[in-house]
Amino acid sequence: MTQRNVPPRWDRTMQQRLARGEAAALGELYDRFASLVHGLAHRVLGDEDAADTVTRDVFAHIWEHPDAYGPQQGPLRTWIAALAHGLAVERLRAAGTAALTHGGAGSAEDLEHQVRHASVAARADYIVHAMPVPLRAALELAYFQRRDYQQTAADLGVTEDEARRRLRLGLQLLATAHDTETPGAPPGIGGVA
Repeated sequence: MTQRNVPPRWDRTMQQRLARGEAAALGELYDRFASLVHGLAHRVLGDEDAADTVTRDVFAHIWEHPDAYGPQQGPLRTWIAALAHGLAVERLRAAGTAALTHGGAGSAEDLEHQVRHASVAARADYIVHAMPVPLRAALELAYFQRRDYQQTAADLGVTEDEARRRLRLGLQLLATAHDTETPGAPPGIGGVA
């Protein structure tokens, strides 16, 4: 196994602790990833209560099925995000299908469009929060504060070439949010679950 395929020690240790049934491990996992799970669920569902339910469901699933994650699958963070995304999309589809069954407005195609749109938005959020801080800082300056690359360079204290590089890489990463299937990404994060 190559070094880059070796999961981080924390991920392996956490998986082992969960498999042993350590409640403290679940608490640590919740503290570390609950905001990520809730944010992804809220982005897909657009509803605070539904996002709370998905968050509870994700951590209940992890507790009830500790062997569902294997460190060889990639980072624990990515696996948890994929699980949250999949459960949120499942809930969105179920709610939309129920509404259509009871004579709600729209069609099955409208529902799938809504699911795809929510999935892309959730993937973009995940990408932004997972990207290295220097890339995220450059994008935030350019987007939220409407800085060009020269102003971004000055604000970050880097060269203009470095600012351009960071912006370009950040935008390239964000562009993958529209991919229907990103190589190497777990189901639900790289595409619509």
